[in-house]
Amino acid sequence: MRTRIFDRGIRVGITGALVAGSLLALGVSGAAAAPPCPGSSPAILSAQIPGAALEGVTVDGQGRLYTTDLVSGRIFRVDAPGQAAVPIATVPGGAGALAWSPDGSLLVGTGANAGVLIGDLTRAASVARVDVNSGAVTPIAGGLSAANGLAVAHDGTIYATNDFGSLIGKVSPGGAVDPAWATFPSANGAALSADNRWLYVSRTFANPGVSRISVDNPGYSESLVDLGGLETFSAPDGLTLDSRDRVIVPTDISGEVWRIDGPGQYCSLTSGLQASSVLTYGRGNSGFASGHLYRAGFDGKIFEIPAGFDAGAQAATP
Repeated sequence: MRTRIFDRGIRVGITGALVAGSLLALGVSGAAAAPPCPGSSPAILSAQIPGAALEGVTVDGQGRLYTTDLVSGRIFRVDAPGQAAVPIATVPGGAGALAWSPDGSLLVGTGANAGVLIGDLTRAASVARVDVNSGAVTPIAGGLSAANGLAVAHDGTIYATNDFGSLIGKVSPGGAVDPAWATFPSANGAALSADNRWLYVSRTFANPGVSRISVDNPGYSESLVDLGGLETFSAPDGLTLDSRDRVIVPTDISGEVWRIDGPGQYCSLTSGLQASSVLTYGRGNSGFASGHLYRAGFDGKIFEIPAGFDAGAQAATP
């Protein structure tokens, strides 16, 4: 019981209570809104998992959506919008981000629990391979600060982030782990550019905004968005990229989904989705299909963002 309640509190409580508490201390009721994008529209509920706090999300080539629950450590599959979620596996220590390896297998980040607060010191998180048919979970790399964000390069290199720490880990195709590949406070989410030259991350708590980090020189980064004023409390979370490598990022507190069109230029595709945690595009020709943008959240709900439709975009695959 302690684990279930406290683990939920780490992501929902700190993201929500601390940031919202800061807002209350300042005497304001919410984060400032970004201007609407052309064609912005309300989100459409696609699925829900009562009692779950969703952290990771991705879609396979058949259009089936997978998502992780911080509360139970379970991985769920939803075959199509409107259908019920089916648990397929359970991850010890807390299920975090999801991603695909070059061989097509599903990867999950473990350690999405209270340990992320001291993850830079303990490095207790890992990445595991999930057999989506049998539910078998096989660890493939450990010693990471956390893995609430995962990105996989074309050659199989894995990058893992911790928004409550400063270390971004790297796992080479051969399995060697560099837990301190980059030092970047509060890096959240992870998405690689199409050419694998840049790792895009949100900055949730420390100096909030969005940045990209050079893969060849991880000591070099460029900021795309620096949040100030009330937008400081928006809490950008698990981002994705569209077919033009534009960042699409949800915000926990302001409840918007932003598209970043250039440095310092961003707009809102939709609003009213507080507690958003992560975004993904669909894949395949049916179900959660290619081009369609989906949001998962700590409220256990999955929404489609119609204004984010991009015919050339799909869930991140190496």
